[in-house]
Amino acid sequence: MPLKSYGVLVGRAVDRRREGRTDSPHYQIHLVDTAGVSYRVAVNVESQQAPSELLQFADEDFRHPLTQALPQTAAGWTGLPSRPGGAALDYIRGNLFDPAAVRPLPPDLPGVDNDLADKLDHYVQRAVADPAALVYAFGERWGPEPGVPDKIFGFRPGNGVHDIHMNQGNSGRFRGDDGVWQDGGLLIHFPSESRWIAVFLAFQSQAWHTDDITGHTLDGAPTRPETGQERVRVVAALVNPVGPAPEREVVTLLNASAEPVDLTGWRLADRGKNAFPLPAGPLAPGAVLQVAVGAPLALANGGGAITLLDAAGLKVHGVSYTSEQAAREGWTVVF
Repeated sequence: MPLKSYGVLVGRAVDRRREGRTDSPHYQIHLVDTAGVSYRVAVNVESQQAPSELLQFADEDFRHPLTQALPQTAAGWTGLPSRPGGAALDYIRGNLFDPAAVRPLPPDLPGVDNDLADKLDHYVQRAVADPAALVYAFGERWGPEPGVPDKIFGFRPGNGVHDIHMNQGNSGRFRGDDGVWQDGGLLIHFPSESRWIAVFLAFQSQAWHTDDITGHTLDGAPTRPETGQERVRVVAALVNPVGPAPEREVVTLLNASAEPVDLTGWRLADRGKNAFPLPAGPLAPGAVLQVAVGAPLALANGGGAITLLDAAGLKVHGVSYTSEQAAREGWTVVF
């Protein structure tokens, strides 16, 4: 079954702790909300299933429409519905980053800037030093635990968030945690820099093609793609055409492969997962296809996502754009 209590914790980072070698080492963060309530964010840095090294991707200039749906103050815990179009994370369906860009990192090694704890420390210590910075921890809530002190930082009551990682496509005993639109992650907002930093984590044992309802691994689906292996890509979109609504929005596709690709049964989907069919037939190698899209698919001027699905419903490629990118009427957003 999915996570019992999914959402986002927003607070000021006041401390952090690197755990030593344990059965399940974590990087621990102490957050405080505007009411003075303390929370602990427990971030996995090593997997209990082989391979043990986590996959990670860090974006130091994260731009995505979901940031507009997040609390702008240290609001503490906010429960999130596990559905598209809001602030919930989904590594596969949300087009948050290129899955081919994630890389494994060891949990904790001697030396500087050579492990996952070092990477987390780099960003979290910046947040601790900046009184205006806010940390957003997506995952599952635990507590509050009346009368029980936190085992790491000692505040009372014990209270916090864990599962700060991908929460679908699991195997073995963790399969019961599967669900869609309930992935974990860390975002840090530095208002003085107008900058968001995002850190996304996944286990190497997890699959990157999952059922749209259960989040379970799809049998026979391909593994996580490598960079440049997507046969067809979304390369541009005119999301804010000149003139009043209804507008003629256009998505541009490129067949980057050396072979024709039959687009029969393929679809484009928006951030709300509304789908629009592509013209049936082959797309020649190196050819570009401009698709004038329409209802029910809608490319909102306030930011959105575009996902390319093949005839089996598997994600081939996906992109996202912000309200700032869509603000210039008549300009095409290039991905």
